[in-house]
Amino acid sequence: MNIPEKSENELLAQLRQEGRNDPEAIYFHTPLCGTCALAERMLGIVLETGTAMPVTKVNINFAPVLRETWRISSVPCLVILENGRPARIEYALHSVVDLHRWLKR
Repeated sequence: MNIPEKSENELLAQLRQEGRNDPEAIYFHTPLCGTCALAERMLGIVLETGTAMPVTKVNINFAPVLRETWRISSVPCLVILENGRPARIEYALHSVVDLHRWLKR
């Protein structure tokens, strides 16, 4: 499954909208990161089950505001948002089972 990608500005505009209460996840990556590619494939498997919250990916190289504000220190990084704010930040994306547990609705 293809994970939709947004720019930092698009994501910030989305997060500023009122009424954004549904949980969602932001997947931070870089294009040349092998571990990021593997994590993205695992996320795709989880999303294909249809039981996961929405996931959007963002290239960390072009997201300095979010990187600094949310103190993201490395990639891959999965940020689970509740009410538009980070509720959980995960760097070690070990397995599809872990991802499924974190992303279930």
